[in-house]
Amino acid sequence: MSTDTSTLSPELGSLNALAYVGIIAAVVSAVIHLRLGVGFIDSTLGISFILAGLGFFGVVALVLINYRRRTVYAVGVPFTAIQIVLWYVFNFAAGDKAFPADVGTLGAIDKVAQVVLIAVLIVLLRE
Repeated sequence: MSTDTSTLSPELGSLNALAYVGIIAAVVSAVIHLRLGVGFIDSTLGISFILAGLGFFGVVALVLINYRRRTVYAVGVPFTAIQIVLWYVFNFAAGDKAFPADVGTLGAIDKVAQVVLIAVLIVLLRE
C-alpha cells in the first residue's frame, strides 16, 4: 500500500498576489477569533470563536495545498459573510452595544479583514 503525500505539500507557485492577500486576511481573522475564544473558553460563545478560528486556518491550509481551491473560495464567501452578520446581530441588533461607537479595535480589524477576504474570494472566483 503506497501513500501519495505529494498532494499534501504546498503548491505556492500557483498562487497569485491576490490570493496571498486573502490568506493574510484569513489568518488575521483566525488569530482574532482564537484569541477571543480563549478569553471566553468557558462559554458556548468561546467555543464558537475557537471553531471559527480553526475554520479560517483550515481553509488557508486547503488553499496552500491546492485542494479544490475554487470550491474553498466559493464556500469562503458565505462562511465569512455569516461571521459578519452574526457579529452585528449578537453585538448590536440584539445586544446592548451601539454601532459604530462600540465596535472596538479587534472588532474593526477583524471585520476589515473579513470584508477584504470576501472581496478577494469573489475576484478569485471570477478569474
